[in-house]
Amino acid sequence: MGRVAIVTGGTRGIGEAISVMLAEKGYKVAANYGGNDERAKAFTERTGIASYKWDVSDFDACVEGVAKVKADLGPVEIVVNNAGITRDGTLHRMDKQSWQEVIDTNLGSCFNMCRATIEDMRAAKFGRVVNIGSINGQAGQYGQVNYAAAKSGIHGFTKAMAQEGAAQV
Repeated sequence: MGRVAIVTGGTRGIGEAISVMLAEKGYKVAANYGGNDERAKAFTERTGIASYKWDVSDFDACVEGVAKVKADLGPVEIVVNNAGITRDGTLHRMDKQSWQEVIDTNLGSCFNMCRATIEDMRAAKFGRVVNIGSINGQAGQYGQVNYAAAKSGIHGFTKAMAQEGAAQV
C-alpha cells in the first residue's frame, strides 16, 4: 500500500505536475485546491487523483481537510506545501489585505499544514515535508514585497522545522 501525500495547490501548474509524478511513483495523492471546482473536477477525471477543497490559509480548514484525507486514504506521511498566490504591487500602493492574503496563503499555510500532520508523522516515525520557496525569497522582486517576504519566511520555517523534526521522524 502506497504512502499518502497531500499536495497543496495540487490541481494545476507545478502542483499538478507534483501530484501526477507522486501518483505515478505509487503514492496515494490528495490534491488540495482552493477555488475552481470545475478545474479540479477535470483534473480528477483526467488523472484519477482525488481532489480536496479547502483554504490552506485557514488553520481549522487545514485540520478538517487533513482529517478528511486521512479518513479517505489513510495517515498522511508526505506534505508538499505548494499553494501560493500573488497580489503584486509596490509597497507604497499595497493595501493591508494584499499583504495579509499572500502572507497567510504562502507562508501561513506551511504552518497550518505541518501542524495538522506533524503528530501523525512523529507517531509513525516517518514523514516528509516539501515547502516550495522561490528565488524571490532571497533576491526580492520589484512589486512583490509581500510575496518575497512570504517566500523568505518559508526558507527560515523549513530550516527550523528540519532541525526540530529530523530526529523525530
